[in-house]
Amino acid sequence: MHRLFIAVICAAMVVSATARADEINVYSYRQPELIKPLFDAFTAETSIDVNVSFLKKGMIEKLQAEGDRSPADLIMTVDISRLNGVVEADVTQPVTSSVINSNIPAEFRDPDGQWFGLTSRARIVYASKDRVADGEVTTYEDLASDKWKGRICIRSGTNAYNLALTSAVIAHHGKETAKGWLEGVKANLARKPSGNDRAQVKAIHAGECDISVGNTYYMKKMLENEEQIAWAESVRIVFPTFSKGGTHVNLSGMALTKAAPNKDNAIKLMEWLTGNQAQAIYAEQNGEYPLNAGAEKSALVKSWGEFNADDKALIEIAKLRPASLKLVEQVNFDE
Repeated sequence: MHRLFIAVICAAMVVSATARADEINVYSYRQPELIKPLFDAFTAETSIDVNVSFLKKGMIEKLQAEGDRSPADLIMTVDISRLNGVVEADVTQPVTSSVINSNIPAEFRDPDGQWFGLTSRARIVYASKDRVADGEVTTYEDLASDKWKGRICIRSGTNAYNLALTSAVIAHHGKETAKGWLEGVKANLARKPSGNDRAQVKAIHAGECDISVGNTYYMKKMLENEEQIAWAESVRIVFPTFSKGGTHVNLSGMALTKAAPNKDNAIKLMEWLTGNQAQAIYAEQNGEYPLNAGAEKSALVKSWGEFNADDKALIEIAKLRPASLKLVEQVNFDE
């Protein structure tokens, strides 16, 4: 009886260990409902469970505190500066995968394999259909022009998406010109920066301003919200460019953690996420642009029209974030 008991316990331990081996743990800044369809499809195909911990903030600090004992295998986040931040915090490890490299263009992945983009979005202008003429919105530089006096709404200048745009201005024109640009945009604001990107479109609908700066995918979010449909229908998407460049883009992405207790499974998931099926699901779910050229854009995204993405390296823009934040604070953009 004693030997039988030991055998049963050992068998249970093996089953338990196997169950733990067939899983992946993800720390995510993306909302759970946005990535659940992806992970459900992956699990159905591979029988590997994906456990997601949604974090609002403090991902780097959490990973640093957990150290080698961290259960996290993979991180998923939005904004290039946050991806670069986890790399600089030394909580990730490089991945070498011919599958990922063939699916994701070089400009959307770290040259050392520390992070990989999954989807992109453009930082565009939402323009009132009634009060902004076709062709009136041209360049990002033009947002500082006097013709927009009292006509612009925007969220906080310290928001990650706006910091990335300011970083792109620095990359194109240098810090002094970027500072002048921020001062010009601030002078053109119809109200103090507040709220999220959708709140700015709401303000356009209410007649408080004529244009706002936002990410493309918020159009999808508004059209899916009964209260916000009228906001969305009051504006059109316009793709500004830099005077000597293209439209500013940012991305969502992933990185393998330094601890990664389920490293092999995590790399399988990373490769799967860059494939045509996953890229189409992800882009459709979020109203974003797939980075894999073989994946289809959603019908809604196609309806917004084509644009030429700016050619400034995203990693360069990410490294300019501290300089951008300093400029935003210097001009008291939010005051």
